[in-house]
Amino acid sequence: MEIKKNDELIVDIVDISSEGEGIGKHQGFILFVNNTVVGDKVKVKVMKTKKSYGYARMMELLEASPFRVEARCPIAEKCGGCTLQHLVYRKQLEFKQNKVKNCLLRIGGFTENIPMEPIVGMEEPFYYRNKAQFPVGKDKDGGVVIGFYAGRTHSIIDTSHCYIQAEINDIIIEQIRRFLEVYKISIYEEETHTGLVRHILTRVGFVTGELMVCLVINGTKLPHQEEFIEFLTRIPHMTSISLNINQEKTNVILGNKVETIWGQPHITDYIGEIKYQISPLSFYQVNPIQTKKLYEIALNYADLHGEEVVWDLYCGIGTISLFLAEKAKQVYGVEIIPEAIEDARRNAEINGIQNAEFFVGAAEDILPRKYKEENIYADVIVVDPPRKGCDESLLDTIVQMSPKKVVYVSCDPATLARDLKYLCDRGYQIKKVQAVDQFGHSVHTETVVKLCRNNA
Repeated sequence: MEIKKNDELIVDIVDISSEGEGIGKHQGFILFVNNTVVGDKVKVKVMKTKKSYGYARMMELLEASPFRVEARCPIAEKCGGCTLQHLVYRKQLEFKQNKVKNCLLRIGGFTENIPMEPIVGMEEPFYYRNKAQFPVGKDKDGGVVIGFYAGRTHSIIDTSHCYIQAEINDIIIEQIRRFLEVYKISIYEEETHTGLVRHILTRVGFVTGELMVCLVINGTKLPHQEEFIEFLTRIPHMTSISLNINQEKTNVILGNKVETIWGQPHITDYIGEIKYQISPLSFYQVNPIQTKKLYEIALNYADLHGEEVVWDLYCGIGTISLFLAEKAKQVYGVEIIPEAIEDARRNAEINGIQNAEFFVGAAEDILPRKYKEENIYADVIVVDPPRKGCDESLLDTIVQMSPKKVVYVSCDPATLARDLKYLCDRGYQIKKVQAVDQFGHSVHTETVVKLCRNNA
């Protein structure tokens, strides 16, 4: 029987894809079905077919898996943020552990005896995010809509509460919504590139309680700016209010120019004993509780004794660098974003750390050049790249510099596996792999890997 679009079938969900979709089979034909878990029996409608697989939508849950739970959030099935909220948390952790291992096996070509530690989960996988980005739009009647994009679309689902963001955001969004409605501020329309307000960025200091609001606008001025400030400063602990200018016709949320209109240009927060200043454009891990665990693992894997020279590549605002500097002789951080390096230098200063130096530029440019021109060396190299992983020229320089240890912090298991294969084919060996759940109810995970040079 040939399976085609609009067919209605009954399938058993037997596996889960790397993107969190349930995988069912019907007469050998594979179907990917959102919002299902292993053990579900479901009636589905086929939405799209390829030669040997297709995509289907669940029409009815016939038998629920023992691993299925009711999502706390009423829009979890529609919103693109929490694709696993219907899966019991211990199984989410198992899924992420297996995702990392499978990438190392299939992409990295490593054998089954990978030295993987049990994944580090959260004690409470809700209300953990210190940063939120809310798109702003209009409904069909012209009313203000603030919420999140539906999965794989630019359609905004209006919401007043999110179960993974800091709860104070409810009050912030309520105040901004009222301001936009009272003063009839124009809302950005993506199709026509007209209107003013595009996004709302919030940051929350989990330790300090300090609050930041940054309004992203398609213009240079906000009408009724003083009233906007008045609405927000009614909220206790408001610390920083700014405008981000983004007049580009783009899907990128933030523009490069930020104008502080009230308070400080940053908020402060702590990870462990280290104090950080965080500006609207700063890269700062979104889950501070798990980040502390992540950095402690990275520091443990670096195994510093006070005499080592460490290079921290893709250092952001110096978050890992300053942890390392407490135990190293000297730390050098590299980051391509100039504002992040300014933050990193300021963070070193406010913590009284004098053995950390920072360079602006792409890691794949800075490290090879300094190695060739200045003959620099490293006892330990730490990398924390974006999802695309490390550039091959950078990996090649690491191999040439031949540090005793490399600590790789990754947010994408596939590019991690690819880069580990490159390093392990050229003289390094994996000693430990530790997954850390930074993003509960999503398919994403962080991983820390310790590599040692074979003759170290």
